[in-house]
Amino acid sequence: MTSFAVRIIKPRYNIFIIMNKLIKSPEEDIAQLLSSLGQSARVQIVFIIAEQEACVCHLEALLDIRQARISQHLMALRKAGFVSTRRDGRHVYYRLAKPELILFLYKAAEILQITTDSLQKLANKTEINCACPRCKPELDANAVCRPKTTTEIS
Repeated sequence: MTSFAVRIIKPRYNIFIIMNKLIKSPEEDIAQLLSSLGQSARVQIVFIIAEQEACVCHLEALLDIRQARISQHLMALRKAGFVSTRRDGRHVYYRLAKPELILFLYKAAEILQITTDSLQKLANKTEINCACPRCKPELDANAVCRPKTTTEIS
């Protein structure tokens, strides 16, 4: 019979390589910022909540995107530290945690020669199909926050 010798190889870690991976460079931070805003829906959400906080149903009515998709975008923005929340009864309101982000987006629009008028219209837009307290302050604030369907409007 042959005997096999097993040699245990201990991994060697170079502490300098590990430390370099933990320390982000400024260009990596900027790339991460741009990546977090890399979808047009996220940019639209930032413009909408820049002026005033909004609930998911308000964003759903304005952007015509399903609630689940909006929640995913909000989660990404929240993870990046751009958005914070406030609960009021059944409503969760989202607001900009870093107001300087909107200045960054306006500067980007200026570089791309986009007029700020169209961006400000998005921020101030109210949706007739939205039943949230922001769009319909006369409604009961404790009501379930859902956009009205076309059958409810008629």
